Amino acid sequence: MADVDRSLYHCLFCGDRLGAPVLEKIGWLKDPLDSLSFPIHAAPSWDHWFGTSRQGYDVLSRTLFGTQAALKVVLLATSLSLIIGVPLGMISGYFGGKVDRVLLFFMDTIYTLPGLLLSVTLAFVVGKGVINAAIALSISYIPQYFRVVRNRTTSAKTELFIEAAQAMGATPSRILSKYLFFNVIQSVPVLFTLNAADAILILGGLGFLGLGLPDGTPEWGHDLRLALDALPTGIWWTALFPGLIMTTMVTGLSLLGEGLNEWLNPSRRD
Repeated sequence: MADVDRSLYHCLFCGDRLGAPVLEKIGWLKDPLDSLSFPIHAAPSWDHWFGTSRQGYDVLSRTLFGTQAALKVVLLATSLSLIIGVPLGMISGYFGGKVDRVLLFFMDTIYTLPGLLLSVTLAFVVGKGVINAAIALSISYIPQYFRVVRNRTTSAKTELFIEAAQAMGATPSRILSKYLFFNVIQSVPVLFTLNAADAILILGGLGFLGLGLPDGTPEWGHDLRLALDALPTGIWWTALFPGLIMTTMVTGLSLLGEGLNEWLNPSRRD
């Protein structure tokens, strides 16, 4: 089983040149899958800054590698939802009519479903894995990009420069790509960061339920679930550090989104 976990770990982090793999290679981090060489439930010390878990894992190494795993899944999920939601929103807003009504119906149907419930259901259907977790997360964010871009496209298509482009014989695809695209995506970077923050929490929930990444992969949610059993016995470090890092990343992304919103929309400042 250890060999399988190790192969999954190296597959997930293959090709990395920065971050936790480099620190592990030069000896500053322990192997996050090595559970046989370390004591069990060792308190934070010079040898293990964040202590060790019930399985003998080094908590610091698991936490940092879990950060990298979370970023990969979340960035892939939010990118997928952006790539799908933005073009559909532009098409719906520009053409209107029956196309708009059909797309609105499907997007509103998805939007009414709770994001966590939808992600849990999809993760249960598609199974564990980096790609599968990203797909499960991305579905619930597509309607958000769709609605924002559609509303802006509906408003922008009545502008004089669009009417001038139409009068000059520009095709719909050229109008969408050249004239409308950069005028309707001002809010997309803000939405991207806020969705990324939300996706980290949902990914943690999936891992807590055992529906996230493959078994053995360093993952905050999975490690937090294992840490709960040790909390009543006074083993606090296995839950504190992964939870603290997750909270810090979510807060940072949320503040980044707020900052981008004020920078891109200065008229909304108080």
